[in-house]
Amino acid sequence: MHPPPAIPPFEAGRAYMLYQQLLAPAEAQLKGVRQLYIVTDGALESLPLGVLLTQKPVSGQLAGPDLIGAPWLVKNYAVSVLPSVSSLKALQLFARDSRATMPFMGIGNPVLKPPTDGNRGAPVLARGVELRSVYRGAGVDQAALRDLPSLPETADELNAEAEFLKAGPDSLLLGPAATVTAVMHADLKSRRIIAFATHGLLAGDVGVAEPGLVMTPPGNMTPPEEPTEENDGVLKASQIALLNLNADLVILSACNTAGPDGTPGAEGFSGLAKAFLYAGARTLVVSNWSVESTATTALMKNMQIETAAGVGHAEALRQAELALMNNPVFAHPLFWAPFVVVGEGGASQK
Repeated sequence: MHPPPAIPPFEAGRAYMLYQQLLAPAEAQLKGVRQLYIVTDGALESLPLGVLLTQKPVSGQLAGPDLIGAPWLVKNYAVSVLPSVSSLKALQLFARDSRATMPFMGIGNPVLKPPTDGNRGAPVLARGVELRSVYRGAGVDQAALRDLPSLPETADELNAEAEFLKAGPDSLLLGPAATVTAVMHADLKSRRIIAFATHGLLAGDVGVAEPGLVMTPPGNMTPPEEPTEENDGVLKASQIALLNLNADLVILSACNTAGPDGTPGAEGFSGLAKAFLYAGARTLVVSNWSVESTATTALMKNMQIETAAGVGHAEALRQAELALMNNPVFAHPLFWAPFVVVGEGGASQK
């Protein structure tokens, strides 16, 4: 495996300062607590609280081996982010009423630009681009979309998740099958856990651009097709909101999936996350920044091992993060901390 590029040290002093301001005043009340429910706004919407430091660091910056032994908040608590305080009761009630009968559906590894001989086998550093580089006016630039790098490791990620959750061969839409049309017409209502592993696209400021997830472009289908209004290779937030879901958990294993919808002053979680909640998802796993693909694959596999064992979703993500940070290559929060659980965060209903 190729080492990731050099990254700056972690700002430990600021992480500890934020902990003192946000959570330290409630330490006495948190004794014995293992899961936190957090309602955030403003800049805190893009901060995964697991990266806060619960003890004063010896240095203002952390790097190398010091990262592994750091007193990260995630070592003490599983964290779930809530849209509002009152939403917890409703989410728990909906979870009890779950009628989804099938364990899993995985969508990913769209047919995109194959790796060149020069980078074959190297990890893809990010699962996303800005949407403005894909949209041109009111439509998707098909050439730009088809030129995005392929993500073959996402097939391995989703196959492993299906195996851990004992899902059948009909539980995956991969490669040429991972199209917008296939997702829009799939029986998603019967799936308790749904995972997307692909490129995530931010909202742009051109034409009708909105957040989206990259699927196989029509020109890369077999046989090739012309793009249509429904199928242009991007599963957009407006289409996601029309899906009929009954999912305990939706995982968006891509870049920036916790981002806003692109309107001026929009709040975090107002883009893809809001669309999936509107469609019927009770809990989401979404990312706050561009994710490194190799680390993300390991993180999601570990999370589903915990989920398959009956661990709650927030705790499953916590355990996966702890396992990843113990790998010196991925000890920096850049790799293990981008994802957050939005919603109730408990275990899936059986």
